[in-house]
Amino acid sequence: MRPVISTSELADRLASENRPTVLDVRWRLTGPPGRDSYDEGHVPDAVFLDVDTDLSGAPGPQGRHPLPDADALQRTLRAAGVSEARPVVAYDDADGSVAARAWWLLRWAGHRQVAVLDGGFAAWRSEGRPVSRDTPRPVPGDLVVRPGSVPVLDAEGAAERARHGVLLDARAPQRYTGETEPVDPRPGHVPGAVNAPSAGHLGDDGRWRSPEELARYYSALGVAPDTPVGAYCGSGVTACSVVLALEWAGLADPERPAALYAGSWSNWVADPARPAATGSDPG
Repeated sequence: MRPVISTSELADRLASENRPTVLDVRWRLTGPPGRDSYDEGHVPDAVFLDVDTDLSGAPGPQGRHPLPDADALQRTLRAAGVSEARPVVAYDDADGSVAARAWWLLRWAGHRQVAVLDGGFAAWRSEGRPVSRDTPRPVPGDLVVRPGSVPVLDAEGAAERARHGVLLDARAPQRYTGETEPVDPRPGHVPGAVNAPSAGHLGDDGRWRSPEELARYYSALGVAPDTPVGAYCGSGVTACSVVLALEWAGLADPERPAALYAGSWSNWVADPARPAATGSDPG
């Protein structure tokens, strides 16, 4: 299954016998809650999952959105109807990076048939496709979570990737340079990391840029098919869209995707001994 699915393809799949499980993961760093948006209307039969409580562990030294406990994640996904043999489609109403977190986490858990809805809920609604306010009761799924099915970096691994490979920072330029830091206790970036804002993944229409455009975007940042690549952001959410974009662009094999620094900047600055570079230069 390709990592990005169009609205028309999702509509066709929902009308087929092998209907995908659809996950609504709308979330915003500063609110309002995504659940409120879900209750106002969602793709029919979509199940809401919360990034903070369902797709992450408790915040702490490992970061603001650390990886969830495997058993807890399995219970959550099964309750949402996620099964081994059934494809999954996730969507948000922003830039696709929150949906990419669900995509990446399912891949980390060992599920291979996962995609992100191109254009998200905004595209679905703008095309006049059906919207529901009903809360579904899915048949429990049978997914067995196999953690570690895709590569994960810790702080030491991220520093190593920045020295011997490419470490991509998915945050906005102002946070990368240290000009502003609205969430974490210290500004700046991992020394050697290259800024690759996740906003660069979308075109003016709010849909994912073509694989060819994304390949040029990342090639200009030093990424090649054989380059060891890692990605991070503030807490490990938006960086998942970098992992997805590299696969969509053909710069990463699905069998060997880019590694995610799951704790990201919120984990990096938890240790005051770790250095922080500032300015536009990687450092």
